[in-house]
Amino acid sequence: MLKKISIACAAIVLVFAFTSKDRKEVILTKLAPSPIGPYSQAIKTGGTLYVSGQVGLKPDGTFDTTSIENESTQALNNIKAIVEAAGMSLDDVSKATIYLTDIKNFAKVNDVYKSYFKLNPPARETVEVKALPKGAHVEISVIAN
Repeated sequence: MLKKISIACAAIVLVFAFTSKDRKEVILTKLAPSPIGPYSQAIKTGGTLYVSGQVGLKPDGTFDTTSIENESTQALNNIKAIVEAAGMSLDDVSKATIYLTDIKNFAKVNDVYKSYFKLNPPARETVEVKALPKGAHVEISVIAN
C-alpha cells in the first residue's frame, strides 16, 4: 500500500513539474520604442512581467531631452504601454528601479513618478549612474505580477 502511494505521489509531482514549467512570452508593442539592442521590451513568464529599462524615447524613436520631467513622463508612458500590452496595468507593478545620471533630479522624477503610481506604489530603488544609453538622463524598469 505504501509503495502504491509513493508511486502515485511521485507521478503527481512529475506531472506537476512538467505542466507547471513556465514558458517565456515576449511582449512587444508599437506603442513603445523598439529595443535598441538584443533584448525584448518585456518578458512574461508565469504571472510575472519583467519590463526592460525604458528611457524617454518615443515610439517613433525620437528623443525629447529638454527636461528630466519630459524624459521621465515618456519612460513611464512606454512602461505603461508595455504593461498594458501584456494584459496588465500599472496597478500590477510590484517593483521599480530608477537610474538617474544626476541624483539632484530625484525630486523632479519623483513628482512625475507619483502621478503614475497613486495608490500603493511599488517597492523601488533609485540609483545614480554615470551614463545611460542614447544620452538619457533617466531609465526606469519594472516588474509586475
